[in-house]
Amino acid sequence: MAISSSSSNMLALPPPPPPTKQTNPLSLDQIVISKQPWKNQPSLESNSPNSNTTKLTRPPPALRQPRPQRTNPIIWFAAILCLIFSLLLIFFGVATLIIFVGIKPRNPVFDIPNANLNALYFDSPEYFNGDFTLLANFTNPNKKIDVRFESLDVELFFFDRIISVQSIQPFTQRRRESRLQSLHFISSLVFLPQDLGMKLQRQVQSNRVDYKVRGTFKVKITFGLIHLSYLIHSRCQIEMTSPPTGYLVARNCITKR
Repeated sequence: MAISSSSSNMLALPPPPPPTKQTNPLSLDQIVISKQPWKNQPSLESNSPNSNTTKLTRPPPALRQPRPQRTNPIIWFAAILCLIFSLLLIFFGVATLIIFVGIKPRNPVFDIPNANLNALYFDSPEYFNGDFTLLANFTNPNKKIDVRFESLDVELFFFDRIISVQSIQPFTQRRRESRLQSLHFISSLVFLPQDLGMKLQRQVQSNRVDYKVRGTFKVKITFGLIHLSYLIHSRCQIEMTSPPTGYLVARNCITKR
């Protein structure tokens, strides 16, 4: 019986081996990373804090700065000319402003102190004749500037219809000087539309005749070496009594540039 028990122990199966750790297969991402070049992989020695070796890195290439380009001499010349022109413009502008503020130039004044309507009659419903005289007064109100009238044209209107024109010879006015000039307007067979002819006849019958006087003058002012020419325009509305002894009843004159 003892022999049988020992033989049974010798025929027993050996114990199973110890369990081994099961390794997971490599994923696709790990495979791809492992195939990358070794130069891109970080060095373990360089990353370890106890490593006594230092990794030599190549310094980045130095950036080359472009050479400064030379400015074209023509551009410099044009810039200098523009600067000089700007300085001259500023200088003359300031000088003109100072002169005008100090002098305070004023426009000459045109006025009609007296007028006479000597004759006015119709040859037909649309043609009339007239004899009209006015006294023009030109005044230079400036204290420091002389004025010269280089061209003077005075026109006589009934409503917006011109009926006579007179011109005056050029003349010069000193400071604070006035000049009286007599102008004689003769209208001979002047055409008027029928409606305007009827209005003029009614005004003659009512003893009130309205005329308009327009003056255009080219004026030149002189102050030392400064000369300035410009145009001024005068507009006068006058009211006359009927001829043959027509005289001035009212007037309103405006002179502006």
